[in-house]
Amino acid sequence: MIYEMRNYRCVPMRLPALLARFQNVTLALWEKHGIRQAGFFTTVIGESNNELIYFLAWESMAEREQKWTKFMNDPEWVAKRAESEKDGPILANVTSQLLAPTAFSSVK
Repeated sequence: MIYEMRNYRCVPMRLPALLARFQNVTLALWEKHGIRQAGFFTTVIGESNNELIYFLAWESMAEREQKWTKFMNDPEWVAKRAESEKDGPILANVTSQLLAPTAFSSVK
């Protein structure tokens, strides 16, 4: 199992729009494509309170490539993403890291 940590830094004042998009659109589309989330987090104390950090669980890099590509090209996702940004862009920056658990991790 590998985990992907994604960090979405929002344009100021747009975090609520991002959270709504995940709750109302993205999660259902992920389910459709078999994408498994492993947790979502916002910052209470830290560098920025305009961030959403979340983790995805993948069986392999091949699974990630196949499912993520299908999701990103899903016409429903493309349309809903554009609709959610009708008042302007939501994201200022996106970073992603692919992580492997250590032998002593409680997560496998």
